[in-house]
Amino acid sequence: MKKHLAISLILCSVGAAAMAADSYTIDPGFSRAHFDITRLGFSTQRGAFNKTNGKVTLDLAAHKGSVDFTINTQSIDMGSAAWTAHLADEALFNVKKYPTMVFKSDKLIFAGEKVVAAEGQFTMLGVTKPMKVTVNNFQCGVSPIDKRPMCSGNITGSLKRSEFGLSKYIPAVSDEVTIEVPVDAYKN
Repeated sequence: MKKHLAISLILCSVGAAAMAADSYTIDPGFSRAHFDITRLGFSTQRGAFNKTNGKVTLDLAAHKGSVDFTINTQSIDMGSAAWTAHLADEALFNVKKYPTMVFKSDKLIFAGEKVVAAEGQFTMLGVTKPMKVTVNNFQCGVSPIDKRPMCSGNITGSLKRSEFGLSKYIPAVSDEVTIEVPVDAYKN
């Protein structure tokens, strides 16, 4: 009898731990990816990828979670049709061959109850490299508009584009690129 009780308690605790992680879907309407790059050593130019999607799991009590975030490269937008077409070309982002960029992480870093960073893998142009992103203004609560539970934060990362094979125009156009994504994610 004691053995069955112990097994039942273990199974209940394992089940409770598995249920403690909440699943969220990133809202693509409020999670547009922006990037900054220095052009000709003079100005910092900003572009965007208008289509994104992803999933987040969070276990705030255990300080664990994961992120799977996809950027649709075909949604690149430089504010100019000619410049957008140039960056989408096969010599640069090659959006026909590589229609997505992906960040995956199963290592969220916490400071107290807040997510402050994530370490994972970033894939661009078929090349995957480690990437650490910072998370600012992380918070969870209830949306005042539609009353759904949500978590949000501002994600920032940087990379050297040459490490992914995107080396055209270096050094006239900087190798270092900063990516920023405001993320709103709703609980499933």
